[in-house]
Amino acid sequence: MRNQLLLGLSKSDRALLWPRLEPTTLDRGAQIEDANTPIRFVYFPDDSVISVVARSTYDQIETALIGREGMSGTAVVLGNHRSPYDAFALLPGSAHRISAKNLRSVLDARRSLRQRFQRFAQVLTVQISQTAFANGTARIEERLARWLLMVQDRQDDNEIRLTHQAIAAMLGVRRSGVTDALHALEGRGLLHASRGLVTVVNRRGLIGLARKIYGVPEAEHRRLIE
Repeated sequence: MRNQLLLGLSKSDRALLWPRLEPTTLDRGAQIEDANTPIRFVYFPDDSVISVVARSTYDQIETALIGREGMSGTAVVLGNHRSPYDAFALLPGSAHRISAKNLRSVLDARRSLRQRFQRFAQVLTVQISQTAFANGTARIEERLARWLLMVQDRQDDNEIRLTHQAIAAMLGVRRSGVTDALHALEGRGLLHASRGLVTVVNRRGLIGLARKIYGVPEAEHRRLIE
């Protein structure tokens, strides 16, 4: 288990929650939540990464990323049973999951658990707000730098195995725009891009490029969770 939200639980909270968790493996593209459909399971990623996506008939855009710092299914934590967004495994890997029914049971039994998970829901809300701010104010190169940093934050690897098309779908832009932006960042020595693979070369440089739109939810996570 590598999920920071779970590892930071008190001994008594672990004793109640952990026996109800089951390890699982998420394949790339595995559906975690369907929009406006009751949530069956809540996932705590270990090294997988979950994307939360808003969709219309013809368009989609990512609203949040969830990795080992958190959990899916915050609607359940907030007393609801469904979300208007889809969620799927953007990057494959391991996770632990619990049924929504069992999660509600332990949240009712342990106020401390509910409070901790609600704090993560606050962090996720901040991330969603910052994503909207980035989408509305930043250039595509800055948005791409922020997104790559956020993915890297949730892994132990400088290599991000995604196609240009997949990244474009998450950012809500054309594939050609992502390709041009990757070439621009590569020209500045910040990364290396090849087919289906982006390798971060200069993380500090990416942070400098994304400085106005990166760091707020990360700071909120440190304040509320770590």
